[in-house]
Amino acid sequence: MATLPVYPWHLAPDGLATRRQLRALGLRPGGQDVAAEVQRPRRRRGPLVAYLYRIDRAKPVRPMTPARAAALEVAMLARRTCPTCRTDVGYCVPRSLGMCVPCSDIESAA
Repeated sequence: MATLPVYPWHLAPDGLATRRQLRALGLRPGGQDVAAEVQRPRRRRGPLVAYLYRIDRAKPVRPMTPARAAALEVAMLARRTCPTCRTDVGYCVPRSLGMCVPCSDIESAA
């Protein structure tokens, strides 16, 4: 089993990119294996690791279909709906509260 090349933070060679960098270019890894990793040291914990993929092997992002757009809209509606008052509050309900802010304020005041 071969080991991955490891590069220091900001010193990865050209032609390699993280998933976020690929997405910014309109690409996705497309099933390819990780080509290398970048490590950023931290003081009291293990290093932060980012996996790198080859840009030349990346595939274009799949286009958004009407069915995927509808599914995404339903999922976002579920995240915006308060389970307590059952209304669309217009923002994603905080997971830390488990309900919208007005419902949380009412509950904490009681």
